[in-house]
Amino acid sequence: MSGDPEKTKEHEEPSIEEPTVEEFLGKLFAGEAVEEEEALATKNLLAMKLRAQIRADGPLSLHDYMQACLADPEYGYYLVREPFGVGGDFITAPDICQVFGELLGLWCVHVWAELGQPKNCKLIELGPGRGALMSDALRAVSLVPECVRSIDVHFVETSTALRTAQKEHIEGQAKDQEREIPALFWHDDLSSVPDGPTFLIANEFMDALPIRQFQMQGGQWFERQVGLDGEGGFAFGLAEQPLENTNILPPIHEQGVEGDFIEFCPAMSAVIGQMAARAKTHPFAGGLIDYGYGQPALGDTFQAISDHKFTDPLKDPGLADVTAHVDFSQLLRTAEKQGLTVFGAATQRDFLIALGVRERAAQLMQAQENMISAQQFLSGFQRLVDRDKMGELFKVAGLAGADQPALPGFEKVEPTKREGL
Repeated sequence: MSGDPEKTKEHEEPSIEEPTVEEFLGKLFAGEAVEEEEALATKNLLAMKLRAQIRADGPLSLHDYMQACLADPEYGYYLVREPFGVGGDFITAPDICQVFGELLGLWCVHVWAELGQPKNCKLIELGPGRGALMSDALRAVSLVPECVRSIDVHFVETSTALRTAQKEHIEGQAKDQEREIPALFWHDDLSSVPDGPTFLIANEFMDALPIRQFQMQGGQWFERQVGLDGEGGFAFGLAEQPLENTNILPPIHEQGVEGDFIEFCPAMSAVIGQMAARAKTHPFAGGLIDYGYGQPALGDTFQAISDHKFTDPLKDPGLADVTAHVDFSQLLRTAEKQGLTVFGAATQRDFLIALGVRERAAQLMQAQENMISAQQFLSGFQRLVDRDKMGELFKVAGLAGADQPALPGFEKVEPTKREGL
């Protein structure tokens, strides 16, 4: 947990006014000289935009700052960066080991069979990255041709560049392996996916939804904000007035003491609500995988990653991945309130073991061509399931429609304690 922030104060304008983005670019195009200090201060165009906004309108909530960092329509992270893989800022489970996506594909096949092999199914992935997870999943689904012919694949993805990468990766691998794939479709949001029996996968999607964060000061909760310090740098602060309606906070806020942080994700309810709406008319099964905590907790989990290392989330807005740990107790509580049947949260380790990851890994180890490739595969497999790596940090929540069969992978998981139901 970080140190106690001071409440945001008004800041005096610097003696030399910072140019707007347009003025700065105009100087460059005109070939005018720009002082070195000024160039350094203004090289990040999103930072310039946010500074101007803060000076005009006051501090941003952490929620709005995080939203701008990730999804600003001009300079947001997912527009200006290549986040995935060794050459990006972080590596996700599908990039580490193929068994992750394969087992999720078989998980979908199992549920499809349990539901009576329905036709016209929608296999949906939220935030599909470069398409590695779905490519591996479809390789497993292709073992059951009837299932392949019963589904269309729908991606919820707003980045044009990532859409192209996903299409090329999935279709390229299918061609190389001479296997059939379903029709592929892309959407800006889940609500535009056509109705039908649904199997939904979301890996490291929920952690990128912006959070609101509050800190207790003097027995009251104040919203955390991002303002400017005396030198024009971004700085944490608190709203001048305390939160009036504490009912919007997770129930554990009642246990807060001086200096504690609490956070919640407003967008989570809307995303879960779209899933619940689908489940009211057709069979639905969802598997949500992310790093987070299974029990209600207080604390500050807002963080940034750049070049595979943690960095200051206020340093370079739009140039680093900013995220927060997922509160799975909140996720499951929200899903139950909206009429979904919930399972978990399970650790990623327990979930994958229940689906047969050890047996599949043993098969793949025997198929490796040499010791080097075998060691690389083993290293990736261990990273997925070891308790001190991704195995326990990552959790899995299962969501299903009412009166549906239990979802595989959660058989030995104790129900998560959810306060305030």
